[in-house]
Amino acid sequence: MVSASATSAAASPIRLGMVGGGQGAFIGAVHRMAARLDGHYMLVAGALSSDPERARASAAELGLDPERSYGSFEEMAKEEAARADGIEAVSIVTPNHMHYPAAKAFLEAGINVICDKPLTSSLDDAKALVEAVKQSGKFFVLTHNYSGYPMIRQARQMVRDGALGDIILVQAEYPQDWLAEPIEETGQKQASWRTDPARSGTGGAIGDIGTHAYQLVTFVTGLKAESVAADLDSFGPGRRLDDNAHVLMRFAEGADGRRAKGVLWASQVAPGNENGLKLRVYGTKGGLEWVQADPNYLGYTPLGEPKRLITRAGAGANEAAAAVTRIPSGHPEGYLEAFATLYTEAAGALRAIRDSGKPPQDLLLPTVEDGLDGMRFIQGCVNSSRADAAWMRLEAL
Repeated sequence: MVSASATSAAASPIRLGMVGGGQGAFIGAVHRMAARLDGHYMLVAGALSSDPERARASAAELGLDPERSYGSFEEMAKEEAARADGIEAVSIVTPNHMHYPAAKAFLEAGINVICDKPLTSSLDDAKALVEAVKQSGKFFVLTHNYSGYPMIRQARQMVRDGALGDIILVQAEYPQDWLAEPIEETGQKQASWRTDPARSGTGGAIGDIGTHAYQLVTFVTGLKAESVAADLDSFGPGRRLDDNAHVLMRFAEGADGRRAKGVLWASQVAPGNENGLKLRVYGTKGGLEWVQADPNYLGYTPLGEPKRLITRAGAGANEAAAAVTRIPSGHPEGYLEAFATLYTEAAGALRAIRDSGKPPQDLLLPTVEDGLDGMRFIQGCVNSSRADAAWMRLEAL
């Protein structure tokens, strides 16, 4: 495993490019901060907007060489691949519908890819991208950033160590309220593309934040949903994509014959919720609870015993949590640091590729296959809802 401090920042930085993330974008700035936090990357090139003028202005704000500010990702992939000092990896932070064509172009140019979630805007594109990664032999990371939190790494290790016994129940929720009013009609950039099927894909809230909740479930428990029954709603007047999702999940049958069950709720129209991601995992020997708004704590209740509170960098924190902890206990460590953990672990892998041509085998980074699983989850939920919440088997998609 590549820890947050294992790779010296004094080593030659990873030459990074970015597609998307120009003026007015939210997630691009987050990716840039995450890449800078531990000092492992240098942003040297970008196709920061589909509007060439905005791309140039955005590049100037970031101090990029004008010669390495490109008008399209196709031009950028071709030109950077031809340079002796070309980028080693590209960060793709566009709306969903551009993930596949941009990633494919850079993979075919021999450039490693770090891509924002969800993997693509359609299941067919996701399957094609999995093949493109295999054909290229390049390194690919999907930035499900919540999997980088120390207490999520703690929870994952505890499940694998058997502290909870056999997992039987999982509850995940991710409520927000920012789309409670039809702000997409005002031209608000983030709302406009996230509520547009042509740019977001078939899923609204289920694709935007539901996939985060589902990925946490799979990352912590090691389970993947075999089938889902979903009820998706669009409460915003005239809204074409779901803004609220209730999902039942059935997981694979365990060795003891029991089948774990799960419930997932994702909403962007729940007043009073800003970013309410929560995860609860229950097994035959105990339960865990984690709340993203207070991420330095993990609730742990062994069956028949009082509830315990495990703190990041405190008593009871395990090696998995310590490996991605930067600062002492009592000092909040949160969203940007978790995001940076993925970038830092990716930097360790990219440096290993420099040295030996291969990444380490024990990475916890989300892969293209994880992204495909997430896209099957989205499509399964959409299909189920269209069939009046009928059960849908994901492996059949």
